[in-house]
This record gives sequence, structure tokens and C-alpha cells, in this order.
Amino acid sequence: MTSDRTDPSRETLELGGSVWFQAGAQTLGGASRIALLAAIGETGSITSAAKAVGISYKGAWDAVDTMNNLAGEPLVVRLTGGKGGGGTTLTPRALKLIETFRAVEREHQRFLERAGAAIEGFATDWDLIGRIGVKTSARNQLYGTVSTITRGTVNDEITLALPGGHAIVSVITHESTETLGLVEGVAAFALIKASWVVLLVDNASGAPLKLSARNQLRGTVQSVKRGAVNAEVSLVLEGGTVITAVVTNESVDTLGLVEGHSAVAAFKASSVILGVKD
Repeated sequence: MTSDRTDPSRETLELGGSVWFQAGAQTLGGASRIALLAAIGETGSITSAAKAVGISYKGAWDAVDTMNNLAGEPLVVRLTGGKGGGGTTLTPRALKLIETFRAVEREHQRFLERAGAAIEGFATDWDLIGRIGVKTSARNQLYGTVSTITRGTVNDEITLALPGGHAIVSVITHESTETLGLVEGVAAFALIKASWVVLLVDNASGAPLKLSARNQLRGTVQSVKRGAVNAEVSLVLEGGTVITAVVTNESVDTLGLVEGHSAVAAFKASSVILGVKD
């Protein structure tokens, strides 16, 4: 009696593998967002890049906003006017990031432990690639550095310094501060759901806004994406950070939220979730 099954012990062994990001048991990815950046660089269009990598136009812009925020500086910028009516382009930081990731993939074939020594600036760029690969349900992902910690018996007040001179405050338990290893100077990221962000505009008198919300970030309306009932409104802050809020279409009309107008994104300190990279 014969068998068509191959004896594995007689097969030639080959080494295979791929590059991915993992936190505990969760695979986070990373290559897909780098591919999106590369496609934007090649096409100069978010629409074309989204089609090239197989995601929606909205998904592409969401990914771009997230990458810009986590990078601490713009990776993708909009161009306005011109013969073609504008488009999108990559910053030198994004080009360097793509180059680094591709170099890591090549070096992985020679074992990843050699990549750090083989690629100039690998440690810094690899850390950024890891941040970009993080996936969460929170629309707003901001990256910064802990500037101050005010300790309490139960809760601590953590201030996170963001690019562009901005800062946000989070209130977390003292236990969480210790567990995350939060001290001044440590890098951390903040997660804020879009539904937790309230938008405001200055009144006619120009008087300062008085709110109980600890965090108030002033920016310029970058986009307004309307749905059947709600709209997704994104503000770009000085320095390139983007904050997105979900409000009703009625609120958009009442506040006069249109691209280019100034607005304030407000959210409570208790609505800011902090995290650190292992």
C-alpha cells in the first residue's frame, strides 16, 4: 500500500517569516499603514492611495490623521490650488519613515536582531512605526511627553505635553500611574473618543469661554463629514495635531462649523485614557 503523503523529515527546511508588531497576544500590524503612506507618495491622491491599498477614502483619512498625531508632526499634508486643484504629499519625515520600514523588512531576512545595528536611526524610526501600528476604537490618538504629575490620595492629575506647545490633562488613579510607570519626561499616548469631544466657537463679544472641561484646544476646522444625523468634525491645531469630534448636523449648522473657521475642542480630564509602549 502506498501513500501520497510526503514525509516531512525528508523535505528541505527553509526559513520564512514576516515583519509585524505585537503587544502581548495582540498583533497590531503596521505594514498596511506604511503601504498607505507609500501609495500617497506615489499617487499624490488620498482617493487613489486608498484604492491602491484596498481601504475606503474615509478609512485612509482616519489613518492619516492618526499617523500625523502619533508622529508628533505631519507626515501627510494637503496641497491647495494649483493646476490640478490641489492634492496630498508626504513630508520628508514620512519619506524617511517609509525608507526605514522597507530597510527593516530587508534586514529581517538576515534576522531582526541585526537590524538595529544595520540601519542608521533605526531605534527612533522603529519606535514611531510601532506607534502608528497601534489600533484602538478611540478616534483620537495623541502622542506626547509627561510634563507634570500632581499626586493625590486616590487620583493623580497627569499633564501630557503635545507637539505645537499644546497640553492635555488626564485624571487617573494613583495605581494606574504606578502601573504605567508614569514620571516626568516619559513618553505616553492619550486616547479620546470622538463622542467625548465637545465643540465650541467664540461668542460675538469675544469673551473667554468658561467651562468645567479641563481640556480646551483651539484649532481650525479641517473637515466636516456629514452623515444622516451626525457629523464628524476635525480640527487641526497649531503644530499639525488633529482632534475629531462627533456632533449632530444641527450643531454644525448652529455653530457655523465650516472649513477654515476657528473652533475649540473641549473634553474632560476624566475622558482621557493614557497608555505607554512596553
